[in-house]
Amino acid sequence: MIIPKRSSGLLLHITSLPSRFGIGDLGPEAYKFADLLVESGQRYWQILPLNPTEIGMGNSPYSSHSAFAGNPLLISPELLHQDGLLKEKDLHPDESFEDGEVKFDKVAPFKIKLLKKSFNLFKSELPDPIWKEFTLFQKKQRRWLDDYARFAAFKEHFEHKSWVEWPTEIKKHHKEAVQELEQKLEDRMLFEKYLQFLFYRQWKRLKSYCDRKGITLFGDMPFYVSHDSADVWTHPYYFKLDRDGLPTAVSGVPPDYFSETGQLWGTPVFDWDTLKKHDFDWWVERLEHNLDLFGLLRLDHFRAFSAYWEVPANEETAIKGKWVKTPGADFLRLIQEKHHPMPIIAEDLGEIDEPVRNLMHKFDLPGMLVLLFAFGEDISTNPYAPHNHAANKVVYTGTHDNNTVRGWYEETAGKGDKQRLSEYSNHTLNKLNVSDVMMHLAQGSVAQLAVLPMQDVLRLGAEAVMNKPSTSTGNWKWRLKPGQFTQQQVKHLKELTALYGRCEE
Repeated sequence: MIIPKRSSGLLLHITSLPSRFGIGDLGPEAYKFADLLVESGQRYWQILPLNPTEIGMGNSPYSSHSAFAGNPLLISPELLHQDGLLKEKDLHPDESFEDGEVKFDKVAPFKIKLLKKSFNLFKSELPDPIWKEFTLFQKKQRRWLDDYARFAAFKEHFEHKSWVEWPTEIKKHHKEAVQELEQKLEDRMLFEKYLQFLFYRQWKRLKSYCDRKGITLFGDMPFYVSHDSADVWTHPYYFKLDRDGLPTAVSGVPPDYFSETGQLWGTPVFDWDTLKKHDFDWWVERLEHNLDLFGLLRLDHFRAFSAYWEVPANEETAIKGKWVKTPGADFLRLIQEKHHPMPIIAEDLGEIDEPVRNLMHKFDLPGMLVLLFAFGEDISTNPYAPHNHAANKVVYTGTHDNNTVRGWYEETAGKGDKQRLSEYSNHTLNKLNVSDVMMHLAQGSVAQLAVLPMQDVLRLGAEAVMNKPSTSTGNWKWRLKPGQFTQQQVKHLKELTALYGRCEE
């Protein structure tokens, strides 16, 4: 079992931390939050993917133009100043940002402008040790960094058009044409590498701090990658594409109880036959990269390692898709050779069949339990109901894709759901206590790890929802306000965690 003892953690993405620069980052507030985790008896800090978000395209951390790069918007200006990479005056900009939410359209240009100032300072004034560190980083990360910097620089040069709209000689990687454009955009590519250097430098420092404090950083890795990404442009043969680079098949999920037409995600699907012939090298590198960043990793849409829903690219819905088996066991076996037990959690929510369960059992991978799904009419047999839980699981009140517990109670739950939860917990429920009731059920579960979204710890309503699936606007914005996680709440969480044997007294 990869979770060695009963433990508890909080789910809070980096963007949701307080910051006077409009978006949570890897700076002082991240260290303060790590300290609060320790004080409240928590051992895990779960976050969402760290990859660059597509500004103006929904800002989802699950949709990125790189599976390896870090999000430059998470770089801390305060830490840059401490390292001599920004001037004191740069920490007092004319821009002001409100607490409580991220306004990406305002934050992104501000942060990039600030980072360009840092880059110019770096090139003109910084001593040799930082240059040597930067050089070493480029060498160590070359397998993905060069391709990413090239893609990002080329994409800006071609007015942010998709790579399939670039000139043929660039789209098809003609050596001389690519080299000529590289020379022209040399400084722009260096800037992209510099941003990645800063991000990973700050991330490694935060991880080391958390390690020393006994906090395990719990990451999240999407299954698919965006079509307009460095990964697909650089490795088109690993995806089902036509001669022009357009997908011949795309991802999604079939029709179910929640949607008569299924969900059409639209990302290109993998050519698993070709991947297998190359010993899954891109996938292995990607997973190893993430396991280096986190102590525990959730694999999103895990069921696709058994079989995935493939939809012809010309379809407008997911109805006419088909299940296609994948050699997930062969791939996971390669990972298991280096990591045993594998520090991986399988996201197994939704319709899961026997082959997926067998795959999880074969590699002893914990699955997920969400209490918000537990109180329907089938509660006696419902696998999410606490009396049906198993130890090799991670239990949540809810996830980033759910309403908050209070929001669920106020807006979503039916009368029967509320009644069943009231009877099950032996509590008279109201909007003020329902979050605490659910947290007690999560902490009391036999599941080895319990993870609570920060919004539920704070008893917040639907205004604090992180993401509403199948919507493209208004998501990923919620932020923790300064001082909102009070010492009284820290003490209460510590007592709750200790009560159920999830922390050391």
